[in-house]
Amino acid sequence: MSALVQTYSDYFVVSQKNGLSQFQTMTAYLGGSAFQTVLDNPVTAYRQLVQQYAKDAAGKAVDPKIASAEATAVFRATPVAACLSGLVPRIIGVGFKRVPKFGILLGLSFFLGEDGTISPIAAFGASVLSAPFINPIRMIEKQQRAYFKTTGAEKPIMEILRESAKQNFAPLFRGSVPLMGHSCASALLGLAGQPKLQKYIKGELSQYGVGTFTSGLLASAAVTPIYVAVTNPLSRLEVIMQTSKIDGKAIGVIEACKEMVVDSKTFGMRGVFRGQGLGIAKGILSLTAFHQGRIWLTDGFRNHNISNGSYTPPVGSA
Repeated sequence: MSALVQTYSDYFVVSQKNGLSQFQTMTAYLGGSAFQTVLDNPVTAYRQLVQQYAKDAAGKAVDPKIASAEATAVFRATPVAACLSGLVPRIIGVGFKRVPKFGILLGLSFFLGEDGTISPIAAFGASVLSAPFINPIRMIEKQQRAYFKTTGAEKPIMEILRESAKQNFAPLFRGSVPLMGHSCASALLGLAGQPKLQKYIKGELSQYGVGTFTSGLLASAAVTPIYVAVTNPLSRLEVIMQTSKIDGKAIGVIEACKEMVVDSKTFGMRGVFRGQGLGIAKGILSLTAFHQGRIWLTDGFRNHNISNGSYTPPVGSA
């Protein structure tokens, strides 16, 4: 019991290595995530519709240009509702999704002795172990937008939960396999890779007056095309598996892959990489917003710790 109390107390102790407590680090990650979620939601919603409308009412693959036109028509018909669609579960997901993911990530990082850095091992472990917590939120988010074309409105969260409850909530875990791959790539490139690249860019270009925000934007722009190339097919699999009717037949990973193969045979690489351009735009916005929000909060916490005497920065540090 005493050991547990000691561990709990340590969670709020300010580290003299980075000037933050574990609690403050976690809060900065969650705050950055909330900031990112609000800013990128319209792009997220539009991208899902572009990928979702890959088939017509008869189940036949349609040209990516037609799918984009249908998604655009939905946004023109109900711009506010479409831009805000799925935002509530995503904001709630900052807690339900990010607390397990960042908690596991930072916990593994702390266990591995990584102060202020995220290793590929911690990123991979967090991606796999947090998937059961993340997937239900993503499923609800996509189901909310799935019927915009026919109803012009979000599907209520309680209706989604009631339909899922009839099958012991099993539908909420559709798409877990591609999610693990998606989450792993996100953690490796976004959480582990982007900060290191940003630090390098800032160091190289600081003499030209490049600050934190600009270096973060450049790092996100460099990482995002690689990230999107890896995750776009996985994101497409998630959309296929998570936008089918809850009370209908579930679409498995193999069936979803077959659907993408048919799409590629019909429309070539355009069929496989539907929403690629949107993914790059979203990735740059999301990564920059997340890390900038995280940095603002981190700097605020560190300055607070300096002012109250709980942290003394090393001599000569900026």
